Amino acid sequence: MEVRLADHCEITSSKRIYAKEYEESGIPFFRGKEIVEKYNGQSAISSDLFISETRYEQIKQSFGVPHRGDILLTSVGTIGVPYRVDIDEPFYFKDGNLTWFRNFRGIDSQYLFYWLVSPLGRRELSKCTIGAAQPAYTIVRLKEMRLDLPDERTQRAISGYLKNYDDLIENNKRRIELLEESARQLYKEWFVRFRFPGHEHVKIIDGVPEGWTSEPLDRVVDVIKHSVDPTQLPASTPYIGLEHMPRRSFTLNVWETSEKVTSTKYKFNQGDILFGKIRPYFHKIGFALTAGITSSDAIVMRPKLERQYFVALCEVTSDQFIALASKTVREGSKMPRADWKVLKQRRILCPSEALLEVFNSQIVGIVDQCKTLSYQNFCLTQARDLLLPKLMNGEIAV
Repeated sequence: MEVRLADHCEITSSKRIYAKEYEESGIPFFRGKEIVEKYNGQSAISSDLFISETRYEQIKQSFGVPHRGDILLTSVGTIGVPYRVDIDEPFYFKDGNLTWFRNFRGIDSQYLFYWLVSPLGRRELSKCTIGAAQPAYTIVRLKEMRLDLPDERTQRAISGYLKNYDDLIENNKRRIELLEESARQLYKEWFVRFRFPGHEHVKIIDGVPEGWTSEPLDRVVDVIKHSVDPTQLPASTPYIGLEHMPRRSFTLNVWETSEKVTSTKYKFNQGDILFGKIRPYFHKIGFALTAGITSSDAIVMRPKLERQYFVALCEVTSDQFIALASKTVREGSKMPRADWKVLKQRRILCPSEALLEVFNSQIVGIVDQCKTLSYQNFCLTQARDLLLPKLMNGEIAV
């Protein structure tokens, strides 16, 4: 049965928050980029804006705030990216940037989320666009969207079938997080606490274990600045922007294609380490699972020696390195960037060949598991996306 979406849910926005109300801490304040990160499956988002708890409580009492099951849709610039709220922690969002779907009546919000990302939903959303230089949605047009709405039992069956895929993907992401944490702890045990095999019999001289070497970062890695025009590349070329880099995860397993990318980018190879230098405290750094292109606001690092790859990866993704990078930014800058001239002097420790071989043998197993789980998620995502339109248009019955 074809219905008007506004007859089955409330489509609205937020109460306006002015710049003077922004705080350095408090209740996270989402814009489009945070929603894109959520859509890409990032559990820790890089919000740098907040409002006070007092202001949040005022809005909550008088107007309401998003809660689990509501949907937010990016509506300016990068439009059409939905996020179904899956957290109970409080947050608020910017009016105009995001459209809020709530108070559902006769429509399952999980089903609506999948419909919005389906070809059917995309076609309806395209009718709601205004503006050419900066496309945007209007609430008036979004309210007029129409869809063929099955009964609620069928809606739940379809969304439940698709969510099974998403649950498997999410489970793999949690496993990757645990594996990455084990790698961090192993590196810290060896290279910070100096509790490596045989450490009881090794002297520490000027902060370096006897038999180890200490070299500046730029002698361990090369910085690759291979600029490319994405319009001259195949449209299927993988593109990793800063918005695709998860926070505090060294496995960069999310990317898009370069089809809509126009400005100059940097080329990278599979295995290269990408570091988002804007607001380095967001901790966006990791290794690439594929070759492709990335933002010119990323530093592309490539270890000079294969045997030093895992030491370099663990060091530059460590909390200590990110803390140093955060100290190098220029205060007061709207887009604070890490200073490579300082970071390249960071000393990296390297053990003897025998110890290095032992360390690499332990880390490679962890990294390979992260790769395997990421590739599984890639296949699961493809399978889900193939099923999605067929379920939505009734080609496959549930």
